[in-house]
Amino acid sequence: MNIAVFSTKPYDRMFLEAANAAHGHELIYFEPRLTRETSALAAGFPAVCVFVNDQLDATVLAALARQETRLIALRCAGFNNVELAAAREVGLTVVRVPAYSPHAVAEHTLGLVLALNRKIHRAYARVREGNFALDGLLGFDLYGQTVGIVGTGQIGAVVARIMGGFGCRILAHDPFPNPACEALGARYVALPELFADSDMITLHCPLTPQTRHLIDARALQQMKPGVMLINTSRGALIDTPSVTEALKSGKIGYLGLDVYEEEADLFFEDLSNIVLQDDVFARLLTFPNVIITGHQAFFTRNALERIAETTLANITTFEQSLASPNEISVDRLMR
Repeated sequence: MNIAVFSTKPYDRMFLEAANAAHGHELIYFEPRLTRETSALAAGFPAVCVFVNDQLDATVLAALARQETRLIALRCAGFNNVELAAAREVGLTVVRVPAYSPHAVAEHTLGLVLALNRKIHRAYARVREGNFALDGLLGFDLYGQTVGIVGTGQIGAVVARIMGGFGCRILAHDPFPNPACEALGARYVALPELFADSDMITLHCPLTPQTRHLIDARALQQMKPGVMLINTSRGALIDTPSVTEALKSGKIGYLGLDVYEEEADLFFEDLSNIVLQDDVFARLLTFPNVIITGHQAFFTRNALERIAETTLANITTFEQSLASPNEISVDRLMR
């Protein structure tokens, strides 16, 4: 099958080409994101392969359908960038990679926790300048701290296991409690209780209309002064202006982000030679107790191999007119 692959970087090509040896598809790579302006590039391709910041709204989906595209293959787990109802209306099938390496994201989450707590980013810069003073680098033991995990799917469950290994008390919130987390000693509570009792809060839930801006001014008011907040899920779970105000007031003592609500025009690109136009993001970068990484939590060799293999297997399954367990649709989500 001929496939238009959007938002491609050299590492995407490397892993997709390796996985494609077992499938034999024709992969045509496009560096730009799939948007209304670039949708014409997909003309004549029965399948498009897209990533987290490609825009698949109703207009783009209608254009793809007119151009004979029949399959949207997401090489990610999240699908908040796809209007599923519109895809159904124009007859497009949507498949995704529901699980690739929960350990990759969970371990990156821990990396942010440790770096923020022990000020590793600041210590690194000091030592390189010959400054070995310890003032301002004071941390705390993770042992005995209360960690609130919002979303306990595969990633959240791994985070619970890791933090439990440090001797943390685990609180969890999820509409579908995970027995594996309960077996680790996690206690499921309502969000207000999780916000009020947690020393650290980490987000691992999908972005839906119900979770958009889950962390807003009201939620922040319920949290402990100096709370640590980590988001390695989706940027729009956080209302960034409210979080910025909470940083200024000291309500948030530590902030670790691997995602950002307006990241589409920032992340995955080298912008080091231009002035950033996003004033909200630029403001976040000024805080010494904030660490931001550019949506790299998933970025391990193991995860990229699994993403490529699953993506191409999804396409092969569609080509063979077989039912795919990785298909997503409005009807399936409502069941």
